[in-house]
Amino acid sequence: MIRLKPRQTFQMDVLIQKKRTFFLWTAGLSAAVLVSIVLAVCYGTVRIPPAEALQILLYKMLQADSGELSRAHMDIIWEIRFPRVLMAVITGAGLAMCGTIMQAAVQNPLADPYILGISAGASLGATFAVLIGAGGIFAGLGTAFWAFCGALGACLLVMALSGIGGQMSTVKMILAGTIANALFSAFTNFIIYTAGNAEGIRTVAFWTMGSLAAAKWSNLLLPALGVILCGGLFLCQSRILNTLLLGEEAAITLGVNLPRVHRNYMLATALITGLIVSACGVIGFVGLIIPHIVRGLVGTDHRRLLPFTILAGALFVTWADVLTRISLESGELPIGIITALLGAPVFMYILFKNTLGFSSK
Repeated sequence: MIRLKPRQTFQMDVLIQKKRTFFLWTAGLSAAVLVSIVLAVCYGTVRIPPAEALQILLYKMLQADSGELSRAHMDIIWEIRFPRVLMAVITGAGLAMCGTIMQAAVQNPLADPYILGISAGASLGATFAVLIGAGGIFAGLGTAFWAFCGALGACLLVMALSGIGGQMSTVKMILAGTIANALFSAFTNFIIYTAGNAEGIRTVAFWTMGSLAAAKWSNLLLPALGVILCGGLFLCQSRILNTLLLGEEAAITLGVNLPRVHRNYMLATALITGLIVSACGVIGFVGLIIPHIVRGLVGTDHRRLLPFTILAGALFVTWADVLTRISLESGELPIGIITALLGAPVFMYILFKNTLGFSSK
């Protein structure tokens, strides 16, 4: 029988307590997301009681007892609101995850898909698909394909510009992202200005301000697959992400292939961003503020930070979408406006509290 020393016993107790706390927080946030999904489908032009909404969801998913359910309420929830809420969960989780990965990869607290121009590239691709059209062999691939191409083009441009004159650096990457953002936004505005398609211009306005109104069962699959697959990849990369926090020189010394890591992470975030923008447009601040808020609560260890950020991002966008539906008596606000109005003050508070550093525990 092996006897543990008092110090070893104490360390094991601390480790067990940390694992228990992590499990409780994960379970609590997951439950909050599930409850928010049920509550979110209740709000809109027609208010539906939560008990009836839950019964409808159980009936549709598990073929439970339908009871005296309203057929109209059933169609509203299952055909309109539930796909929209699921899109909000996917969008929030994906953008928050991208922000966390990019902030760690480039070691800059301002890094997110919007700041680095990836969202602008995806928006350009979607604008091209809507207003100019894509013929030839790619005609059947639609807006999602061209939005991803735009995001990938922005990603490659940022990597190429940041590599000019020697080794790629994080400062160069941020500056290159600013250039890419301005360049792709200019091309998008040029296409809008010269296009004579009024209906297409209104559709593009949907992308520039962001909206979940077009969410349907048919366009949920690609964003969901992208977020799930890339999320699984990133959750297995916690050790490398933690190593990147030590700085470029330390990461190279510890055996991290920085060019390959940067390339793979940028391509994965471009994939997620392109799929999300193609479905619901440009939604800012999610990938910027959610990682900082969660980092201030749980620390910088990506084993805890990444799963909590994914769940917190899903919660944030879900309730931001609820606000878009209840803010106006007739119609709804674009979700990009809501996230900016909520995100800018929060980011200012974080900035003034000086909590942007990655080294704070």
